[in-house]
Amino acid sequence: METSTALYALLLAEPGREAAELRAELGCGEEEFEAAVDELRSLGLAPASGRLTAVPVDTAVRALLAEADHRYAELADRARATRAAVDRLHTDFLPLRTAPAHELVRGPDRIAALLEDAARGARTEALSLRPGQDRSPSALAGKLARERIALARRVELRTIYPVAALHRPAVLAHVQELTAAGARIRVAHTLPLWLIVVDAHLAVLPAPGEAGAAAVVVRDPAVVGVVRELFEHFWAAAWIPPELLGPAAPDDRHREVLRLLAAGLTDRAIGRKLEISDRTVRRLVADLTADLGADSRFQAGVHAARLGWI
Repeated sequence: METSTALYALLLAEPGREAAELRAELGCGEEEFEAAVDELRSLGLAPASGRLTAVPVDTAVRALLAEADHRYAELADRARATRAAVDRLHTDFLPLRTAPAHELVRGPDRIAALLEDAARGARTEALSLRPGQDRSPSALAGKLARERIALARRVELRTIYPVAALHRPAVLAHVQELTAAGARIRVAHTLPLWLIVVDAHLAVLPAPGEAGAAAVVVRDPAVVGVVRELFEHFWAAAWIPPELLGPAAPDDRHREVLRLLAAGLTDRAIGRKLEISDRTVRRLVADLTADLGADSRFQAGVHAARLGWI
């Protein structure tokens, strides 16, 4: 809101002033003033408690990134716990059931056929984590063929790779081809396991203790829902690598919009600052969000900071 922007400017220009003085100079009511303070604190531009002072934008950005990294670490811990739970389910409980909700598939050929059938049967989405496989040219070619089947049917295809995987030229060329075909690719620092979810009704997971030679097919809606949620947690923490972005860096106007967004300015305030219309600001923000593969303005700021754009 505009009041929070004006309040932050006063805090920068005249540190040490009392809250009552600041509110009087802004000419706003107590409720509006408190809302402005709350917004500055939520953005990290003011301390969470105590005396009202201005926190530098760079410090606030670093704090946001630290929080994002902390959330990622929590997700990794949850993923490890989920993997342990899945291992226990497979080892201790799966043998007790004969219902067709779960199926164990052994052998590379049968697994490849299973994945191809899943790709052909996909109607809405296909989600996957790819932590360490797909190294050989034949494996990459087979995966590309399967995923092009899904893309040709206008299926939303989202895949997460570890950052290190893109250091291999063959894998980088592969994901660039997938991106050009319409897939959405992101990367993460680490991924604890591989998995695939198709249309929220089928999941494929590695079979524990089989060293990649077997896979478990899950059709139980409740279990598939948990696996899909796990994927979404990793997707929210992942980002588009620079190699898959269009321009190497934003132009001066987009960079300035990013800087002002990080400072907590509203679209209207950014428009006044840059002497452009609110509509133009919204278009520039939408461009940046799309280029960064972000799902929100906050996530766009985090991705931009990772890339050194702000």
